[in-house]
Amino acid sequence: MTKYVNQLAVLAITGSLALYSCKKNDPDNPNVITGDSVWKTDQEALATANAAYPPWQRLSSSYSFLLESTSEHTISFEGTDDEAGPLVSQFKTDVNNWYPTKIFNYLYVSIGEANRTIGKADSSQAGEGLSQETIDLARARAKFIRALGYAYLTNLWGEVPLILNTVPSEAEQTTRKPIDEVYAQIVKDLTEAEADLPAFDQIRSNPSKGAANAILARTYLTWASKPLSQNEVAAVAGGKADPAPVAWDNDKLQKAIEYADKVINNGNFRLEADFEDNFGVPAENKSPEHIFTIHHDGDGLGDAQGNHQTHCPFTFRFDLYQDNHIGPADVTLLDRFSDDDKRKRFSITDHLYNQDEPLVTSPSKAADFKEYHYVFPVTSPRIGKFIHRNASYPEVAPGSEAGQPNNINRIEIRFAEVLLIKAEALLQLGRADEAAQVINPLRERAGLDTYTTLTQADLEQEWYLELFFEQRHWSNLVRWRKLVSTVLTDVAKFEYYKDDYKSVASQVAKFGPEKDGTGGSVKTNYPFFAKVYKHLHSKTDNVSGKFYRFPIPKGLSGNELGIVQNPGY
Repeated sequence: MTKYVNQLAVLAITGSLALYSCKKNDPDNPNVITGDSVWKTDQEALATANAAYPPWQRLSSSYSFLLESTSEHTISFEGTDDEAGPLVSQFKTDVNNWYPTKIFNYLYVSIGEANRTIGKADSSQAGEGLSQETIDLARARAKFIRALGYAYLTNLWGEVPLILNTVPSEAEQTTRKPIDEVYAQIVKDLTEAEADLPAFDQIRSNPSKGAANAILARTYLTWASKPLSQNEVAAVAGGKADPAPVAWDNDKLQKAIEYADKVINNGNFRLEADFEDNFGVPAENKSPEHIFTIHHDGDGLGDAQGNHQTHCPFTFRFDLYQDNHIGPADVTLLDRFSDDDKRKRFSITDHLYNQDEPLVTSPSKAADFKEYHYVFPVTSPRIGKFIHRNASYPEVAPGSEAGQPNNINRIEIRFAEVLLIKAEALLQLGRADEAAQVINPLRERAGLDTYTTLTQADLEQEWYLELFFEQRHWSNLVRWRKLVSTVLTDVAKFEYYKDDYKSVASQVAKFGPEKDGTGGSVKTNYPFFAKVYKHLHSKTDNVSGKFYRFPIPKGLSGNELGIVQNPGY
């Protein structure tokens, strides 16, 4: 094991420390740096703290592929079926898959940078050019992002190494700590960060007290579900049954409510009056609903990696015969939204107005804006939230040879999720009528009838509809202990799961050689639906209890990390 020094150590230690030199470390406190490697100015302090954030830019669209495709409702055609995205889509994720590798390792890169910041904050002294306020702010930002990193790590991998200093031992780098210990550290970091963060920051990619409290609410709700231990996952890893239902921790549910209320009552955040105003570049740092975001400038513009959430769901824009990198798994997902639900057209899109490629026209539309339908069975619907839209015509995606630009910030958490967190905690505490009142503002904004009381099914539906393709779906199914049953039950009911779609020949036999349905001349993309059929059947064939976690990956260089693997991989 020592021959690698292991990739995790390289990422968490040398990759972080290579940016500065130090004369020596205090052997009694390895997180405190001595010698001349301390901050001299406010600018140095904030620059060091900010180094923990670029690794997250690399992950914005990666979360889409891992946390959406490992479910019933999303498929990936990012390359051939033996490439990373399609393998996740087919429940064939393994230790070599790029998406868990990338997320796991870059989260530890961020944690290494955060540890470096905390060490320098604990070593630096205020003086000319460096204020104590800035030292405290830099430390708080580092603790916030370290906590968020560990929240993702333990949610996706369970027990993980807990590295809290700049010179961890080999045991610290490879020993998986109990989940409760990891969550306790997350809460400690967020609580300490909240004390020194500003109440509000107009730049939402800078954490604030509201952001810390929102993530604390999310953390306590997840922790309250008593996340599965290594042994509990092992018990279901090889089968097609979910674990036993959750036995909720009421004290932690109450803490989730407490921190949600801190956000709800602080006056800095609220729901947008119009759901659609949450999305698009114009909303960035302006929407009162955005609590914390990951900043993106776009590929090649100083960004570690642009946010491909804009590009991957709408990769080839209006080309019916190209397979988007990621998309809805079935046409019946449209039916999960009622036609009266105002969230529908921005969540799952079945038509757009097209300025430059009028493939299908409608005489009811102005001549310069051709109506373009994703009509079954010509092609499938598209994910709509991150399509760049025209201000005058919200259903227009402007033309661009490069496709969708990647400069849109990723929304990590918004006010709507805080309401859902509080409602779920109330419901699990037996306060269903109160939970309904928390949910109702979301229903009212969507133009739907409100609830007088709330059921578990109602709650799950609101999570799905409100946060469609915002990377919470897998985590929700895991928290509710219904990941496997949802895939098996729902996918088997999908339209494209039917044997009619098994091959081009079977589709021609069912629909005829040129099934069009649009009044135009666009032919059905039969090869596309044959691929969808394959992915849907792979989902039901391959899903098992092991997917309550992801595999411990290799390092970015392909070496073993020396960490005990998760069950089933």
